Amino acid sequence: MRGAAMSLTAAASGLVVFLLSVSAVQSQYGWGVTYSSTQICAVKGSTVEINCSYRYPSTINHQVNTVQKTFWFTQKKDGEPVDLTTASEYAGRVEYLCGNNRCTLRIKNLTESDSAEYRFRLKTNKDAYTASPGVTLSVTDPDLLVKVMETMIHQSISRAKLQCHSRCLLPHDPSYIWYKNGQNIRGETSSSFSVYFDSADSFSCALKGHENFPSPSQCVDGQTCNRVIYNDRSICAFKGSSVDISCMYSHEYVQSKFWFSPERSHQGHNSSQPEDLSEDSQYAGRVQILETERGHSTLRISDLRDSDSAQYLFKFKTSSFEWGSDLPGTTLTVTDPDLKVKVQVHSSSWSKLQCYTSCRLPHGSSYIWYENGLKIAKETLSSYSVYFGFASSYSCAVRGHEDFPSPPVSLQVQVITSTVHQAYTYAELKCRSSCSPAGVSYVWFKNNEKIIKEERPLYKDWFYPGDIISCALQGRENYRSPLLYALNIPIVSVSPSDEIMEGSSVTLTCSSDANPAANYTWYKEDEDSPKASGQIFTITDFRAKHSGSYSCGAQNKLGRSNSTLTLIVVAGSSTTIVNIIRTTLGVLILIPVFLLTLWTRKKKALRSTTEAHEPEEIELDSDPEYENDSHTAAQTEDPEEQGDMV
Repeated sequence: MRGAAMSLTAAASGLVVFLLSVSAVQSQYGWGVTYSSTQICAVKGSTVEINCSYRYPSTINHQVNTVQKTFWFTQKKDGEPVDLTTASEYAGRVEYLCGNNRCTLRIKNLTESDSAEYRFRLKTNKDAYTASPGVTLSVTDPDLLVKVMETMIHQSISRAKLQCHSRCLLPHDPSYIWYKNGQNIRGETSSSFSVYFDSADSFSCALKGHENFPSPSQCVDGQTCNRVIYNDRSICAFKGSSVDISCMYSHEYVQSKFWFSPERSHQGHNSSQPEDLSEDSQYAGRVQILETERGHSTLRISDLRDSDSAQYLFKFKTSSFEWGSDLPGTTLTVTDPDLKVKVQVHSSSWSKLQCYTSCRLPHGSSYIWYENGLKIAKETLSSYSVYFGFASSYSCAVRGHEDFPSPPVSLQVQVITSTVHQAYTYAELKCRSSCSPAGVSYVWFKNNEKIIKEERPLYKDWFYPGDIISCALQGRENYRSPLLYALNIPIVSVSPSDEIMEGSSVTLTCSSDANPAANYTWYKEDEDSPKASGQIFTITDFRAKHSGSYSCGAQNKLGRSNSTLTLIVVAGSSTTIVNIIRTTLGVLILIPVFLLTLWTRKKKALRSTTEAHEPEEIELDSDPEYENDSHTAAQTEDPEEQGDMV
């Protein structure tokens, strides 16, 4: 084909490869790239060539413009396209054939993970140009079909020439396997051959190395012949569920029919004879054979186990004919769900989401979609188009397996590294999105103000208590990530909040607005070991020995902060609570004047009590250690507080 995007050295028989060969032209201001094809299909293990031609302005601003580099890419890193020749997953498999304003990308030994959009990048001494959209490559299993090229009937002898045809590009010089009535034809390995046939015969072919994906059985003369056609060549099902494996078969006078697994039959006493699954003890009570209409059979296996992963075949017999056991049937894989949400299409405000699994689920599987954890009514397809709202996240599950949903996809800010100082935190943040295509630019916001010239997914800065950070994809600024904010001053409260009798239970609570969420630790003054962790600290039998100052330390990756609550015990009477909030970022700062005022209030309160209840002596020390910290906080940094928090 003229302008085809791939070249293929076909087998000697002349294999025909059909490609979508619609040229795609991308151009702007004298720059332009023409892709020969926009959609390409290729089989695993084959070699593909993707072609393009390009042009560029000879001068820019009256200065000579010359090509410095040309390359292909699928992904970007930090906003820059990644040359495929430097990508580890393509090592030794990629080469460029470029010259005379044309460039060909050749990829060898294709794998399914090579399925992607490939774009061409042109760099000159003055500028650079990328043609988008590019060429979409789909790497798949063989999609084969038997074609009857010609037939010759002479008296009672019928002869036909058959060809094994693929809709996708095949590996170079492939070898084939041919089947007649389900039985392997020994010695036939070319893509086409001539054979004598009877009107009841059917033929199938497969690619060597891909035996589990043969073509459907094809009648040579008309549509009435002996054959078995499976609905699915490969099915994935989840443990504990049920699966239906179906086929269509044709013969007028079937005497017996059954399903079997070659793996199970090989374990029996007579390994050469297939064993009916309905008589296999491993499947006892778990197998049903359904035949709702003539010529259609379904094997239903319930309560699936790992050991059920196998190939399943259908067999029928007549008085004079037996369907062969060589032609592969349906391969079942039993596994746990491994669902994930992939984004297929992006625009400025909406995306098409795809519920993806590496397993091939049974045909007609129904799906459930969730937005922010809530089920979306009436959405049952594997794909879902959405308008992203603020802080929205999406996940999916297969109906009947709601306990195994996919991880949610959303835009979020992650803390990569941070160093906590006395008054601020220096951190590196990443705008992470499982919803964004490769190569997008980012927008960062700090305290609701756009940060100029920050377009990469990574962002480094100094952050102070109360700072608010978010990110968005460029062009979608109205759909920002959930807010990330530096740790605010924790609030300490006590319950009961009025006077507490000795022997009663006292609960201290610490809370602070923070994202990421803060971790909390409780300390008692003059004690090195922490008293408790978590937001709530309870003293069940409060006594005089429990009096003193309790400090709550809140910490996340963007900083730490402390607040202190002091409990003072009055002997023989009740507990009076004095709240003294000492707030620091990294260090506690005591305010002696404030303490002295509270102590004076306490003395006044004690004078009003009866002489029979003399108070215990209470000393309020302004702790020189805290005074020193307050004095030097702006000048020095605690070396223990400068390590990275990963």
